[in-house]
Order: sequence, then structure tokens, then C-alpha cells
Amino acid sequence: MTIEKFSYDNRIVRNFAVATMVWGIVGMLVGLIAALQIPFPGLNYGPLLTFGRIRPIHTNAIIFAFVGNGIFMGLYYSLQRLCKARMFNDVLSKLHFWLWQSIIVLAALTLITGHTTGKEYAELEWPIDILIAVVWVIFGVNMFGTIIKRRERHLYVAIWFYIATVITVAVLHIVNSIEIPVSILKSYSVYAGVQDALVQWWYGHNAVAFFLTTPYLGLMYYFVPKAANRPVYSYRLSIIHFWALIFLYIWAGPHHLLYTALPDWAQSLGTVFSIMLIAPSWGGMINGLLTLRGAWDKVREDVVLKFMVVAITAYGMATFEGPMLSLKSVNAISHFTDWTIAHVHIGGLGWNGMLTFGILYWLIPRIFQTKLYSVKMASFHFWIATLGILFYTVPMYWAGFTQYFMWQEFTPDGVLRYPNFLETVTQLMPMYKLRAFGGFLYLSGTIVMVYNLAKTMIAGTLLAEEPAEAPALEKLTVEPTGHWHRWIERRPVQMLLLTTILILIGGMVEMIPTFMIKSNIPTIASVKPYTPLELQGRDIYIREGCYTCHSQMVRPFRHETERYGEYAKAGEFIYDHPFQWGSKRTGPDLLREGGKYPNVWHYNHMIDPRTMSPGSIMPAYEFLSENNLDTASTPAKIRAMITLGVPYSAGYDKQANTDLMTQANSIAADLKTNGAPIESNKELVALIAYLQRLGIDIKAEKIVGAN
Repeated sequence: MTIEKFSYDNRIVRNFAVATMVWGIVGMLVGLIAALQIPFPGLNYGPLLTFGRIRPIHTNAIIFAFVGNGIFMGLYYSLQRLCKARMFNDVLSKLHFWLWQSIIVLAALTLITGHTTGKEYAELEWPIDILIAVVWVIFGVNMFGTIIKRRERHLYVAIWFYIATVITVAVLHIVNSIEIPVSILKSYSVYAGVQDALVQWWYGHNAVAFFLTTPYLGLMYYFVPKAANRPVYSYRLSIIHFWALIFLYIWAGPHHLLYTALPDWAQSLGTVFSIMLIAPSWGGMINGLLTLRGAWDKVREDVVLKFMVVAITAYGMATFEGPMLSLKSVNAISHFTDWTIAHVHIGGLGWNGMLTFGILYWLIPRIFQTKLYSVKMASFHFWIATLGILFYTVPMYWAGFTQYFMWQEFTPDGVLRYPNFLETVTQLMPMYKLRAFGGFLYLSGTIVMVYNLAKTMIAGTLLAEEPAEAPALEKLTVEPTGHWHRWIERRPVQMLLLTTILILIGGMVEMIPTFMIKSNIPTIASVKPYTPLELQGRDIYIREGCYTCHSQMVRPFRHETERYGEYAKAGEFIYDHPFQWGSKRTGPDLLREGGKYPNVWHYNHMIDPRTMSPGSIMPAYEFLSENNLDTASTPAKIRAMITLGVPYSAGYDKQANTDLMTQANSIAADLKTNGAPIESNKELVALIAYLQRLGIDIKAEKIVGAN
């Protein structure tokens, strides 16, 4: 048996660890600013620092910068040791690191300047999407190259989850990001309306599954046993956990679209598979917690294990709550409310955040060959972070129930008790302030951690090239007997192929009928394409992030139809690239906004919302009355829409701006007549045109192909 000597690359681990800490503070700080902008609307500074632009920066910074770098930190450390091999290629490791940081910077710059696709968690425009795909391929080659050249025959459970992550995230990103470019930083999704909603939440839910969950489960299976110095509780349970999870999770996306215009059969599929997810999810939680059996005395003393126990517990809570929220009776309460915000942050702050902190506290002293600078600081961080989670989530749960009960309450006379949406908003201000306080506590703990770990790194010396040795992997001449699963654990390529097949099944079953069977999306004869001015106004609406606070989806509940009007039909959205159904109502639904108020009301409301709605927390958009509309982009936008199948007449791109100015002049003249003089070439005129169009061309009796 030949013993080979080699070294582990700890530089790349250090780099991702530092990036995790830096972007963690940035992402949480931006989140705190966004949380404060709701109860204190004066903190919105347009055009760059309004809530609509800040919020997607926060979500992208936390998901892809903080959690993303945390994944790569833990994976690059654990994979080398599980494979008993250095990473496949040092150049690929460096390219991965620097290009990923470049993506994060580009994301921040484009989002803050309003360049967004308007699709939640997938807001980045097409050049950055391409760069993400390139970097993911680099990462995948580096990871699989390491697995192929490994010296350890057995693929440990953590590696299974890493494999599932790499292939599934690639599929999700590519399918959801197919778009038609209009310019270097503008594109339209190839999907529209119901189909776009299905693809987006197939992506959105599984981004949570395969970016925020499966890689972290891999990290849990490696770092929890390491920190506890105990073997994982059950090998067989880990097998069930893995295969059941990756097969079931991919089906669950439609539970984000219950009571919407999505076909009922797709909603039901999402619900059924979401409920089944409880079993593998809790199997993983139990496996993690029971790994600590007999070590609870150590948990009381070891701050690293405290972080990990809270993380695994939060994972169990979130993965129980998620299936419960997919039940229609529960979803009717939670959807569009702050309950969803609480649910997301149990996972984000508790599961991802606390496990990342625990890994950092365990990892940094080891690769820097020293002791943690201050255990007391780490303990302080643990308690203030735990309190921060409670102060954040409990008020959001309270706010969610408050919203639902106020929205649906009727008087004995059968009219809405709170017809003005703003009455609900003003009731939530104390909860929003408490939420911000919780975020402040959590951020404060993170700052303490970064200081603690920085002092630890300064006191130690990085073991950049950690020496190791292991026997070379010899080719098997006889297949050994044992558990049936051992066969695939020795074959990473076969595991990759089987994983790919399993994760594709759910998406194909849900998408193919939705795209191929016309009766799933019945058309409505009265629904027409947007005029050029309305299309420009819609793009401004998306640019300013209005979809982060306003939905465009009236559900078939009496309290919604009484408040907003006719419930939404699938055929209404066939020209919406992308769809704008929303996921949170901080403001009222806008699907039937057209014609509800005169043009001058919208003008005054955008200039200063509080003049028309005292107590409103909406940012002011006075700058839209000063910005000139980019009419030079109109022909390209019309051509892109024609490519997507929107029935503009041939050559319409050449006369689109003439029609645009005719409509703009009409709106500007009406505004001037009513005491609001504005030039017709301003962005605010286009936005008013779009808002006045919403919902006005729906006539239920003209639905074609409805059952």
C-alpha cells in the first residue's frame, strides 16, 4: 500500500471565511436599514435608497453573499478532508472566489441603480446571470475533479448533499433565467403570467431548498460530528433523509401560489409534496440532534455546539412550518402577510446564520493554529443573536395574524370593518419597530463575532498548506459486500446522474402540462397588450421595486373581492413578462387599480404619498416627475415583446413612440387641467399610464376555453 503525502489548501477556506464575515455585516446592515424604512419612511432617500431598491439588495446579499460564501467556506474545508485530497485545481479555486465576489459587487451596483428583472431572488440581469453560470461551472468542475481524484473510496453523506446542490442549482438557475435581452442591462423573461409564476416559484422555493438547505445539511453532517467528536447518529436515516428530500422538495414550489390563477391541479401537487416533506426534513433534524446524544454536558459548555443546536432546532421549526403553510386553510391566513417574513427569517437567521457562526468559531482557530480570542464574546454573541431572532420573529408572527384578521373582518351589516388598507398598516408600527430592534441585536452579535475572529486570526498564523497523507485509492477487483447503498456511494458519476433524474421529475410533471395544454391558461378576448407608454411605465414600476410591497393577485375570497374587485383570472396575465403577483402586501393589491382614482390623485400620491393617504409609509417618488422617459429604448422593447409572442402588428416598433407621445400628451394635459403641470416626457407620466391600465380590460364573460 503506497502512502501519498499532500497538503490541504486552507488559503481558499480563509478567503471564503473572511468574505462570509464581511458580507454578513453588509447584508444584515442593509436589512436593518430596510426594516427601519417601514416604520420611519423618512429614511427612504430616492432614487437610490428607497425600500424597493434596498430590499432586493438585502435578500441577494444574505442569500448569495453571506450564505453563499459560508457554503463555499465549509465545503472547501470539508470536501478536501472527506476525499483525502487537495482541491482539484488551485487556479479554479481562486477564480471561483474572485469571480463570486465580483458577482456580489455587480449585483449591488445594478440593483441599487434599478436594473432588475423583477423576479424574487432572481433579480439580476442577463449578463450577470451568464457570469453566475460560468462561475458555477468552475465550482462544479473543481468539486467533481476533487471527488474523482479522491483517496477515500466512500462518499460520506455530506458529499451527497454537495452533489445535489451543484446540479440542482445549475438547473434552476438556467431554466428560470431564460430571457430576451433588450439592452446590456435590460431583459424580459421568456415566460409570462401563470407560466412565469410557476417557473419562478419552482426556482424560488428550490433556491431555498438547494442553496439554503441541502449544502447546509452537508455542512451539518460534517461539522456537528466534528464539533461534538461523535459519529453521526444514524447512517440509514441519512440515506432516507437525502433521497426523500431531493425527490420531494422539487415538487413543492406551487404552494407559494395557492388561491392564485395557477391551475388547481398544480396547486394541489405542491401541497401534497410539501406535506410529505415533513418526514425527511425532520429525519435530518433528528439525525443532527441525536448525534449529540450523551454529549449534552458538552453542549452546555461549548459555545460552538450551542450555535449548532439552535441552528438544527430552527431547521426543524422552519421545515415543520413550511408544510403547514402549504395547507390551503393555513395559507389563506399567512399569504401576503408578515407571517411569511417570520417564517423565512426563522430559516435565515436561525438555520443558516447560527450554523454559519458555529462553523466559523470552530474553523478559524484550527486553520490559524490558535485558541479563540474570547469565549465570553462568543457566548455573548450566542445569546444576543438568539434574542435577536426572538425579537424579530415574534412581532412578525403577531403582525401576520393582525393583518389577516383585520383584512377579512366584516361588520354585522356585511361590509368590511377596515375598508381602508392603511388602517391595517398603522396597527403594525409597534411590531415593525420591534422587528428592527431584533435585527439590530442580531447585527450587533455578528459585529462582535467578526471582532473576536479578527483578533483570533491576528494572534495565530494561517496554516496555508496543511500537511496530510493517505494511501492511494486502488482499483477494486472484487466488489465488496455490504449495505446496498454502498454501491452508489463509491460512484460519484452515477450518483450525479440519479440525482439529476430525481430532481427533474417534479419540475417536468408540473411545467409540461402548464405549457403544453392550452386549457390550463384560458385566454380572455378583451385583454390586450400594453401600449408603448404603459410598457415603459411597467418597467419603471419594476425598476423601483413596487412589487416588493404591492401584489397584483386578487384571490377568490369575499374580503378580497369586496376590497379590490373581481378575482384574478389566468388569462389576464398572458402579456406580463415577468408576472407581478407579489408575495407580500405592505401596501394594497393593485390588480384593479386602473380607473379607481383620477390621474391627478396618482400624481400627488407619487410626489408625496402622505398628502393623499395620511400615515402612509410609502416612499416619495418626486424624482420620477423630473426624470426624462427613455423613449430611445421603446422600439427595442416592442421588438423583444414581438419575439415573445405579444401580438403587436408587424413594424409597430417604428411607430411605437408616436403612439407613446400621443397618450403621454393626453395624460399630461389632464394633469395640467387639474393643477398638476408636468411635461409629457417624464417618467411619472408613464407610470401613471401603467397604473391606470391595471385591470380595466378584464371581462369575465369573455373567457375562452374555460371549463
